[in-house]
Amino acid sequence: MLIRKKFGFESAHIVRNCSSDRCRRSIHGHSYKVEVLLEAHALDNGQMVYDFGLMKGTIRDVIDAFDHAVTFWDRDEPDYIELSKRFSARWISMPVSPSAEQFSRVFFVIIDALLKQTVMQNGEADVTLHSVIAHETETGYAQCFREDAYNPRMGEIRLEDVVFSDQVRAEWMDADMYEKLKQGLSFVNPKVTMQVHTRDDD
Repeated sequence: MLIRKKFGFESAHIVRNCSSDRCRRSIHGHSYKVEVLLEAHALDNGQMVYDFGLMKGTIRDVIDAFDHAVTFWDRDEPDYIELSKRFSARWISMPVSPSAEQFSRVFFVIIDALLKQTVMQNGEADVTLHSVIAHETETGYAQCFREDAYNPRMGEIRLEDVVFSDQVRAEWMDADMYEKLKQGLSFVNPKVTMQVHTRDDD
């Protein structure tokens, strides 16, 4: 079974080397929509794949980090990177170009790591990240699956190579969240007290 949670953010970028002249040479913005699809073949104690409320924590913080931020490829012109950092408190440096395709891959890698490092507390047996869809416009999106996220032919994405500005991190619920993620530390979901017993409890 699949469930889907949709998020949104506004962000600016330049997509170097693309075919469109406006996109490759000028800063421009989009109203992004990001869909996170989770998959499981069993349901938790609440008879859900994964409680949507749990996705309002670290997953939402990661996606919201891109809101009103300038996103740039870390191989772009040094002057452009320096000016982006100087004139925008909210910026993200990525090891790949900030296209819709690469946004979907970056989100997949980060959210996949978050889920793997989360201690489940409500019977979430086998919930995994199925795919991530990044809508750049109303009519155009990219969808990343697991084989895409970790395909070196599309560019390697390592957690340590995605850098969030101080201002972005300061606005998270936990400013140290990404450092904990990179260190492999655990995130613990809230414990649930059973109010109605399932047949398995009898």
